[in-house]
Amino acid sequence: MIGALLGDMIGAPYEFDRGDKTKDFPLFGRGSKFTDDSVMTVAVAEALMDARGKSDDEIRAALVRSMQKWGRRYPDAGYGGRFIRWLFTENPQPNNSFGNGSAMRTSATGWLCDNLEATRHTASLTAEVSHNHPEGIKGAEATAAAIFLARTGCSKAEIKAYTEREFGYDLSRSCAKLRPHNHHDETCQVTMPLVFAAFLESTDFEDAVRNAVSLGGDTDTIACIAGSIAEAFYGVPEDIAAEGRKRLPADMLAVLKRFDAVIG
Repeated sequence: MIGALLGDMIGAPYEFDRGDKTKDFPLFGRGSKFTDDSVMTVAVAEALMDARGKSDDEIRAALVRSMQKWGRRYPDAGYGGRFIRWLFTENPQPNNSFGNGSAMRTSATGWLCDNLEATRHTASLTAEVSHNHPEGIKGAEATAAAIFLARTGCSKAEIKAYTEREFGYDLSRSCAKLRPHNHHDETCQVTMPLVFAAFLESTDFEDAVRNAVSLGGDTDTIACIAGSIAEAFYGVPEDIAAEGRKRLPADMLAVLKRFDAVIG
């Protein structure tokens, strides 16, 4: 999960095409701070740990409680307009969203589930409480499945083939092909091919995140999702993880520590 938080922080200063679409940038700076991506990642992780082994309805209820609790605790983290209303609505309902928020927050799923079927099912639950459009659910499932496959020893070729076969994303385009035409777009349909290009072309965790940021557009979320997959495939260098932890508040660090203990 730390890979997702790091990607979010590292990508945050360059969101909305504020960067130069280059891999040559300071990994951390004054603008490297967590956003809504990290807040919701932590919220989903806490909910899944609290509701582990319970029914789907209990998991959904835990997700809503946790997401609203954390969202209200950090209301200025950069949520979209419809989602901020969801956070502050009593008895919130799914809003048919296909935004990439469903994919950015689900990384814990790929670590907490014991098989691919359970991973995809649980990822769909984390999406559908708000992002219940088929594309929103697909983005969450594709992210969690890639994390599960990566952490269980699958190759990049196997992850790519599975993702193309099961989710229908076109993963044939390279970062070089995608970069010139990419601008800020928060849909899963646009985001997920960018994420996989950044990961598949990478040589290590840091390179995956740099690839993601270099694509421009919604850089914090692209790097958040790419970082979550890259963590499962490569691991995260301790010096980078430590720098990220410095930028997290105590309550989020506590969830991260609990998560690390749960997954061993």
